[in-house]
Amino acid sequence: MKKVLTIAGSDSTGGAGLQADLKTFEEYGTFGFSSITSIVTMDPEIGWSHEVTELSSELLAKQLISVFAGGPVDAIKTGMMGNEKNIEIASHYLTTTYTNHVVIDPVIACKGTAQILQPKSVEGIKHYLLPRAEIVTPNLVEAGILSGMGDLHTIAEMKEAAKRITDYGARQVVIKGGRRFASDKALDLYYDGTRFELLEGKLYETNCNHGAGCTFAAAITAGLAKGKTVFDAVVLAKAFVSKAIEEGVVINSYVGHVWHGAYNHAEERMEEGK
Repeated sequence: MKKVLTIAGSDSTGGAGLQADLKTFEEYGTFGFSSITSIVTMDPEIGWSHEVTELSSELLAKQLISVFAGGPVDAIKTGMMGNEKNIEIASHYLTTTYTNHVVIDPVIACKGTAQILQPKSVEGIKHYLLPRAEIVTPNLVEAGILSGMGDLHTIAEMKEAAKRITDYGARQVVIKGGRRFASDKALDLYYDGTRFELLEGKLYETNCNHGAGCTFAAAITAGLAKGKTVFDAVVLAKAFVSKAIEEGVVINSYVGHVWHGAYNHAEERMEEGK
């Protein structure tokens, strides 16, 4: 069985972060490990507001030592890193321990805005993580931040942003246009350093999309661990997430999550007679 690691924040509501990653890894038939960088909470008294509590780099290092005690893993994904020191620690293990398959999900902006969650992390991601990336998976806002271009409005601008991101050392990029892009399709742009592929999918008008980005990157990671090419892993991940959004779950009055088991009809498991 392939082993896959996520280095990411913990989402207490279970839809995004390492919870989304581990659920996705299992749906792909891989064994998931996790190292927590931060804990994300939400206070219902103040509505849709996330609070990020960073964990120390010393604690992150202890977790990574535990993960690699049994040897290398087959693929690694990073998500929300918490702080610059955590980024440096993660980079050290990406460099010295393994791996050929590294997926960097640069979680630096709030959903639907250009608000940077942790401004100092942006430069750390550029310097320490992007050079390690087999593929990096920014959303439209994050691609604008990493490329220095600001808001992206056209496919031509997305292409230029992708080129600039590869200039930091990432071998391939997929920019998640999703519902932020002015289109009746869910558009993602893939770039392998030479060619562009515009990936179209059905656009679902739903608020049950919390965790879609994390799930997409996790699905790519698991696909790579199981031997898929980067492009094929991206295409399958898009289909996996599309189904997860289509069958999203309302969690509370503020947030709805993607359903990670949708693609494999996980809700039917363990039923009597099956």
